[in-house]
Amino acid sequence: MAQKPQTREERRRQQAAKNKKPKGKKANKGMFKKIFLTLIALGIIGMLTGIATFAFMIQDTPKLDESLLKDPISSKIYDKDKELVTEVGSQNRDYVAYEDIPKLVESAFLATEDVRFYKHNGIDVIRLGGAVLANITDGFGSEGASTITQQVVKNYFLGFEKTISRKAQEAWLAYQLEQKYTKEQIFEMYVNKIYMSENMHGVLTASKTYFGKDLSELELHEAALLAGMPQSPNNYNPFTNPEKAEKRRNTVLMLMHQHGFISQEDKENAQKIPVESSLVKEENRKNKNEEPFDAFVDMVIEEVTEKTDFDIFSDGLEIYTTLDQNAQKHVENILNTDAAVQFPNDEMQAGITLLDTKTGEIRAIGGGRKQQVKRGLNYAIDVTRQPGSTIKPILDYGPAIEHLRWGTYHMLEDKPMTYSNGEPIGNWNDKYNGVMTMRMALAKSINIPALQAFQAVGLEKAREFGTNLGLTLDDPFYESASIGAKEIAPIEMAGAYAAFGNNGFFTEPYSVKKVVLRDKTEIDLTPETEVVMKDYTAFMISDMLKTAIKQGTGATYANISNLHVAGKTGTTNYTQDEINKWEIKNGGVPDSWFVGYTTRYTASVWTGYSDRKTALYGNEQKISQTLFKNLMTYVSKDVDTPDFTVPKSVERVKVEKGTMPAKLASEYTPKDQILYEWAVKGNVPKETSKKFEKLETPSKLEAKYDEIKNEILLTWEFNQENKEDIQFEVTASLDEGPEQTLTTTAETGLKIANAVPGGIYSFKVTAIRGEQRSDPATLKVEVPEPLLPEQEDGENEEEENDEGNENGNGNGNGNGNGNGNGNGNGNGTGDGTGDGDGDGNNDDGGDDNNPPGP
Repeated sequence: MAQKPQTREERRRQQAAKNKKPKGKKANKGMFKKIFLTLIALGIIGMLTGIATFAFMIQDTPKLDESLLKDPISSKIYDKDKELVTEVGSQNRDYVAYEDIPKLVESAFLATEDVRFYKHNGIDVIRLGGAVLANITDGFGSEGASTITQQVVKNYFLGFEKTISRKAQEAWLAYQLEQKYTKEQIFEMYVNKIYMSENMHGVLTASKTYFGKDLSELELHEAALLAGMPQSPNNYNPFTNPEKAEKRRNTVLMLMHQHGFISQEDKENAQKIPVESSLVKEENRKNKNEEPFDAFVDMVIEEVTEKTDFDIFSDGLEIYTTLDQNAQKHVENILNTDAAVQFPNDEMQAGITLLDTKTGEIRAIGGGRKQQVKRGLNYAIDVTRQPGSTIKPILDYGPAIEHLRWGTYHMLEDKPMTYSNGEPIGNWNDKYNGVMTMRMALAKSINIPALQAFQAVGLEKAREFGTNLGLTLDDPFYESASIGAKEIAPIEMAGAYAAFGNNGFFTEPYSVKKVVLRDKTEIDLTPETEVVMKDYTAFMISDMLKTAIKQGTGATYANISNLHVAGKTGTTNYTQDEINKWEIKNGGVPDSWFVGYTTRYTASVWTGYSDRKTALYGNEQKISQTLFKNLMTYVSKDVDTPDFTVPKSVERVKVEKGTMPAKLASEYTPKDQILYEWAVKGNVPKETSKKFEKLETPSKLEAKYDEIKNEILLTWEFNQENKEDIQFEVTASLDEGPEQTLTTTAETGLKIANAVPGGIYSFKVTAIRGEQRSDPATLKVEVPEPLLPEQEDGENEEEENDEGNENGNGNGNGNGNGNGNGNGNGNGTGDGTGDGDGDGNNDDGGDDNNPPGP
């Protein structure tokens, strides 16, 4: 097909389009040129602005002071009244020159802290880039990029806040340090100033303390352990945390291999060596020095380390704490002497935490007994053990009140039961107690009702409630946690119980109020107080725990007269395998707890042995309660301690004992069957018990006389709806004589044998239930006289019974002395002889069914 010729208009449009293309290219080139020049201008402006900004931020950077670089400054610790307690410093330090530091030790530190140390000028740009990305993702300050040079200077001349300005000053100061000192001198400063736990500074001091060796004698695995400690010295202390120390050491060995300092074989061989294998034996370690209140200071160090970047041993801080020196002295006295209780031996351990109930401030810490090393294992803070029944208010009954609005009257049935997985659960005494209130289930420390509460709330809500109270409840979390099968630290238990005593307000236990820096900057470390439960939950738990301390199983050892105290015991058990393996005697337990509180103070006490193989027996299990009582009595002396306030969210209810579900007591419920309990307002039981309602009078009381059997059959009816536990008391009197009780029976009928002929009986039938009695139903019954046979000649009974001989015709019945012969039929009994005509028979015997005559 021939192509259609273009019109003039089409050709014009085509030509116009062609003419536009070169014009567009020129325009684009111009635009790109403008953008490029603009970017260059902005870059120059940005650089100038950056330089100006950097110059502004570093204008107040302090000058280098060599004495500060080499000599750490001790910190001062003050008590709650701002009185100086002690100074924590770095006097314990052996200095080592760079030329005496083995390459093995240097490599370990470089691989861990700053592998490019010898390649940068104080700032590692490559490492900084990675940190910047992390900070953009997670927020400024989330990851540091500090070189060894920066670590040397950052805490001695600058403020401690994480800001861009501080980082700029730190970088500038690090650059100056690099210009003034050699790399070797800077590394020497670093390894001599680092804190290495145990109240010491410097790698040489640490080597002698932990391994008893000079640096030149260290093996690879030992050098790696020391290099890993500066990141968190107390956490990686091999004396107190060998497992954490070994994990950190293996990380350092991995880094040394990664950066080419050691071979794969060297790494693997070193990682196989147990950390504890080369540590100084415990008996050869330095004794603790005479600094006071070691356990509390240990808490202060841990808290400052966790909440700040400060080095308490070298930063010259002023630390204001919550310490009550008198309480702390008393705690140490009752732990290390027999002033409060006779300890069985020096090996038995205890951990005590004393809090201010309202504020969560730690007043005293008992870290252990007879400890010989400084910063030793702190049984109040660092050791976790199963808390036994002390957990029940936290994971079982507290959540049930909070989420299900159970009242203290809530009825639970102690009966055979299993966990959800089918595994059986038992009580401590292998007995079942039937229906009881939540109050008594908690006071008597019975396991099965506790599990019922836990299951009713649900595992996750129970865990959430406990977590909100400061407990560490990581996975795995099983139903067995409901009775204490989850390890908790004593300080956590104290914090949780304090929230019950503080109307549901929780403050994480703390020892440090504020830190004042050398430039007088104050940093507030007081934690926030949170509402973690309803006030009715806190009050009802407290009220039930007041019962537990007065009536609970063994808890009375902790009760303090004239003081409103709430508290709970807790013991743990051995498994059957442990009993067999360790030869545990009957009744032995690994842990004994008491946690309790007033409106002023809260104390958590754990007792046991560091090795669970050693059991507590008999009265040793009461030591935790005795320590609690002694401490609370001491700190509460001359202190106004009001009772727990009844909130407006609860109301008093009267329930009837043994009703399930709980029912309100009626006006007829006996006093000894009424329980006075608390309910969440508006959540009282809906039904009133009819068990003790006014008893109906038995009806249709009737009597039938059986002449043949000579007995009276008494019957009646009872039409009351609730016949539970009803019995009937039957009384009678004869011929208006004294009333006698014949029987008490649950039947509605009674047979009275050997009725007296002619007697008039007065019967009463009364319905009874416990102490309740109905009005009696009454009935009079006359027993008929015996019938006499007709006599033909009209002789009466008296004549028939005359003594002698008698002739005649007739019938006679009687007892007499004589025999008679005559015409007629007669029945009689007599002792004598007689003559007469007739067919009579008066021999002994006869057809007599008559009752005895007069």
